Amino acid sequence: MVGKSQKASVEEFTYGIQTGLFGLWLYHEAKLSDQITFRSEIGYAGGLAVSFFYDSPIFFMAPDLSIEPRWYYNLDRRVSKSKTIRGNSGSFLSVNMHYFPDKFSFVSDEYVDFISQLVIVPSWGINRKIGDFFTFEFKAGVGYRHYFSENTSYGKGYNDVVVYSCLRVGWMF
Repeated sequence: MVGKSQKASVEEFTYGIQTGLFGLWLYHEAKLSDQITFRSEIGYAGGLAVSFFYDSPIFFMAPDLSIEPRWYYNLDRRVSKSKTIRGNSGSFLSVNMHYFPDKFSFVSDEYVDFISQLVIVPSWGINRKIGDFFTFEFKAGVGYRHYFSENTSYGKGYNDVVVYSCLRVGWMF
């Protein structure tokens, strides 16, 4: 807990496990300064792809390797309102950088291949620690996606815009 005369600060490190609608991740977050952390994750993420070319949504899952610098910009305000900042509870701005390799991926349609991709998304989010161990996290943003592909109708690799959001609950060790 931070006293009135102390400056609010993120924790030296946090780590845990989180799950969302489609996926499971292990994470580690390390302090770089009083308000900035560096988060790394490894997990297995999934989702639904909808297209005019297919009759029904396609379910996919793939490994997810990510790094994310975060700036927790409202820690002092939370402390001044007697709200907790344990477990880096606060609002943040970040840049999500995910790599999804095609190895060990799964796609529900046998005629569709998962293509390795890099996703970079500036995001806004909130992180809350609930009780002693539980966590809640939401983040959203709009960013860039690059597909690493040799054999598509788009040619050698292609890019698009990605709308990203995640809602996760977890357990902090």
